[in-house]
Amino acid sequence: MKNFVPSQCPICEGELVITDMVCKNCKTHISGEFYTTKLAKLDPSQLEFVEAFIKCRGSIKEMEKELKVSYPTVKSRLEIIAKTMGYKDEKQEDDTRMKVLDSIEKGEMTVEEALKILK
Repeated sequence: MKNFVPSQCPICEGELVITDMVCKNCKTHISGEFYTTKLAKLDPSQLEFVEAFIKCRGSIKEMEKELKVSYPTVKSRLEIIAKTMGYKDEKQEDDTRMKVLDSIEKGEMTVEEALKILK
């Protein structure tokens, strides 16, 4: 089994930076600061899911058949993967903003409290 490059420190969960690389063929050694992609943040099972998603050309119906899981399960896994890769749920953020504005309008929350929530 291949070892994949981890993206987080196993001790503090900070971002890891690759500093050395060596060519397997000619042994050329390269030093510097190299960063991983967002896909590198995924664990092996999440990567398999992404590969299946690409194989199915993004069709959730095909994913249901391929993985033998329900539509909500496919959607849930996609959401978890998106969050792991650092993508925010814009719709959820918009809903939160609207709830906060409603609370201010009703006098249930001060502007200062709202700003803390929205940061």
